[in-house]
Amino acid sequence: MPSPAPSPQASPVHDDDARYRALLARDARFDGRLFVGVRTTGIYCRPVCPVRTPRRENVRFFVSAAAAQEAGFRPCLRCRPESAPDLGAWRGASNTVSRALALIEAGALDAADLEGLADRLGVGGRHLRRLFRVHLGASPVAVAQTRRVLLAKQLLHETTLPMTEVALAAGFSSLRRFNETFQALYRRPPGALRREGARRPSAGEASLPLRLAYRAPFDWDALEAHLAARAVAGVEHVSPGRYSRIVVVGGEIGWLSVAPGAGPWLEARFGLPRLSALPELIARTRRLFDLGADPGAIASALEGDPDLGPRVAARPGLRAPGAWDGFELAVRAILGQQVSVAAAIRLAGLLAQRHGAPAPAGFKAPAPGLDRAFPTAEALAQADLSDLPMPRARGRALNALAKAAVADPALLAPGGEPAKVEAALRALPGIGPWTASYIALRALRDPDAFPAQDVALQRALADADGARPSAAALEARSQAWRPWRAYAAQHLWTTPRAPVPPSGA
Repeated sequence: MPSPAPSPQASPVHDDDARYRALLARDARFDGRLFVGVRTTGIYCRPVCPVRTPRRENVRFFVSAAAAQEAGFRPCLRCRPESAPDLGAWRGASNTVSRALALIEAGALDAADLEGLADRLGVGGRHLRRLFRVHLGASPVAVAQTRRVLLAKQLLHETTLPMTEVALAAGFSSLRRFNETFQALYRRPPGALRREGARRPSAGEASLPLRLAYRAPFDWDALEAHLAARAVAGVEHVSPGRYSRIVVVGGEIGWLSVAPGAGPWLEARFGLPRLSALPELIARTRRLFDLGADPGAIASALEGDPDLGPRVAARPGLRAPGAWDGFELAVRAILGQQVSVAAAIRLAGLLAQRHGAPAPAGFKAPAPGLDRAFPTAEALAQADLSDLPMPRARGRALNALAKAAVADPALLAPGGEPAKVEAALRALPGIGPWTASYIALRALRDPDAFPAQDVALQRALADADGARPSAAALEARSQAWRPWRAYAAQHLWTTPRAPVPPSGA
């Protein structure tokens, strides 16, 4: 009898025999963790590929699609590596790599070079290349190129965009470069990869439907409830099974609409202000819905805790929702200080009505009531907020935040160093440890952020007599949950009281 496939938490990173057992089992838990290059065909596949399993001596294993492509393998046309779920669990091994990937995903290497990326991360280019080799088996430039190629291939499969528009939307500098890359990689022109039945954009508007993959399970109901409770009137709309909002890219207004798919993916539709904005919109959507999470790795780290174990078992696919925009999230966090969620959202709605840019004439919104963008940092930096029903000190805090964001546009952007960003935020008037930690959790997507000062978290861990732990005690208690404290917080917020096990369990 063959040996069983390894546990995904005992990841087969250093054991090719274990990797091969996972391939034999076509174990979906390894999808996104593992890519398989076949020497005899020159093709690389996902471990769930339906083709006949190649012989052990004919395969090479890679931890990323970029590593497989850089080694000379081309993507499989059957299992479509571009549709594999993104995997963020390993990134805790290198904070620098994690931050670099967030920046690359947002297009940092589309318009700048490697040294510019390294400067933003505070490291040298040589050191950054070495880190990528260790953790991804590929260079940063190869990762960026693979991202462009796989997005272009997805667009070829799922839309009927003309080739020039596919190249532009995927981040290629020219149609010629796009054609050359596909000819070299797939040994055929891009048009040969078109599929019958691709979904057409809506007539009369530059809207694109795309599937965004994730690793199951995915608790859509909890995420929808989170977004519905915080939807800002005019900017966002949540209905059963769908989230929609106004977006701004490069000063132009567009929209986003997302619904759960029939499989392990979300069905997203983008109303694009311009096609070149697509990679950024995809990256933001993935962060908002936390599509890079690995529920198995997170559960493995938290399920043994007596307080968290029952909660994790009750909601195994719970995500830690992110933010569409870092500045927007920071404004929401300040508005939410010492008031209820409902009160904070009413304030955010007033702020949007008075200071948000209205949608242009003829704008076709994907849901009723969507008519404006959330205010920008430039708009709030000089705005008079004294007429809002809140303490004047809070208005001054919003002005100070906006001025800081204008002075440093990267302050709340993806890829920021959480500790440095939190320190910079705490230096602003009206922003304390709770607000800074909450911003790091939602906006920076720090999986280990934990606002120990949060009253709801303290209440969730109160003892039988109702006594709550102090912030210091909760901070100490949370050390056992690293590096997934953000997910521990989300479980405590979502399920304040641990479910009671069934009788006899």
